Amino acid sequence: MKYYVVDAFAEEIFEGNPAGICVLENWLSGEVMQKIAMENNLSETAFAVKENNSYRLRWFTPGGEIDLCGHATLATAFVLANFVETASTEFVFERENNRSTKR
Repeated sequence: MKYYVVDAFAEEIFEGNPAGICVLENWLSGEVMQKIAMENNLSETAFAVKENNSYRLRWFTPGGEIDLCGHATLATAFVLANFVETASTEFVFERENNRSTKR
């Protein structure tokens, strides 16, 4: 699996707001995604899976899954545009509804 770290809202390295990004073929278990977020210890890690013409997203902090993270979503778009689908000019995101964490 490739894991990217992107400094969102920055023009220089080590500035801005860092986010971890994992673009997956299929969903991992919530437990595994949580462990990845804990191990990398960034404020947020976004996981993306392409389904039809959009990417479904889930966001994790080291402490648990969250409902939304703007800078990690922006960072995901950067990874997709620069490393995954370089010919694409538009990306559609949807929040994945299959959350495994309890509230």
